[in-house]
Order: sequence, then structure tokens, then C-alpha cells
Amino acid sequence: MINEKIAKLINEQVNKELYSGYLYLDFANYYADEGLDGFAHWYEIQAQEERDHALMMRRYLIDNGVKVTFGEIAKPDKKFKEHIDPLNAGLEHEQYVTSLINNIYREAFAINDFKTMQFLDWFIKEQGEEEKNAEDMVKKMQLYGHDAKGLYSLNQELAGRVYTPSATGPAM
Repeated sequence: MINEKIAKLINEQVNKELYSGYLYLDFANYYADEGLDGFAHWYEIQAQEERDHALMMRRYLIDNGVKVTFGEIAKPDKKFKEHIDPLNAGLEHEQYVTSLINNIYREAFAINDFKTMQFLDWFIKEQGEEEKNAEDMVKKMQLYGHDAKGLYSLNQELAGRVYTPSATGPAM
């Protein structure tokens, strides 16, 4: 069994990962409404990955004798005026999630919970990748998004993303 405080933080993170998926589906809805199906597709896959993260954390808790409880998933409340707005919101959200994962790791480190630290190592690496992807998308939109041909090309690029379930998720 893992420490009660660590279990609570991970359980809360399960819900936050599910919210992330919900948020990204909201971004996908925005882009679908704007006729940018590649952007919508990219965020649909992003939502699947966030769900996967929630399931990995849920499984970690269950495998360590912790009863998982779900809270409400908040309704996304972002309103977008420009095509770059969801991308900026996505970057901000990934930075927030990184801070949450880092906090859980910090708490595990403080009590020498090496098992949880090892579990979280994968998420820390993943968050680095998530932030880099979000930063790259913002940069590309800044560079190409105001030109119709550039926006079209970027939309086509994002449409090519393929969902790949993580076969290398954290060791449990």
C-alpha cells in the first residue's frame, strides 16, 4: 500500500487527466467548427492519450491496494477568437499538468517512496514531450497560420497523426 497523501494526490491526478481529455475534445470541437479537421484530429488523439494517462494512474492505485474514487469533471470554459488560442491554452495546460506531476513526485521523494517515484518517471518524461509538442504547435501557427496555404499545410500535417497506445508506459 502506498502513503495516504500520495494515494490522494494520484487519485486527484486521475481526475485531472480525464479533464485534460475533456478539454482537448473541446479544442477538437472548436477546430471542427472552423473547418480545420487536421487540428481537430490532432486534439482527438491528444484526448485519447490523456485518457490513457488516467487509466495508467488508476491501475497503479488499484495495484497498490488503493480504492479509486472519481470526482466531477469540470466543463471546459475557454472561448476562442483566433485559431492560435486553443494552442496557447494547450501549452498553458500542459505546463500546469507538469507542475501537478512534479508536485506528486516531490511529495513521494520527501517520504522516500521510490516505487511511486519510479512510476512517475515516465510521466515526467512524457510531460517534457507534451510541452515540446505544444510549444512547436504554437510556433508553427505563429509562422504559418496567417497564410492560407501555410494553414492548409499545417492542417494536413496534423491530420496525419496516428494514435499509438503507449506500450512503454510506466512500470508498475
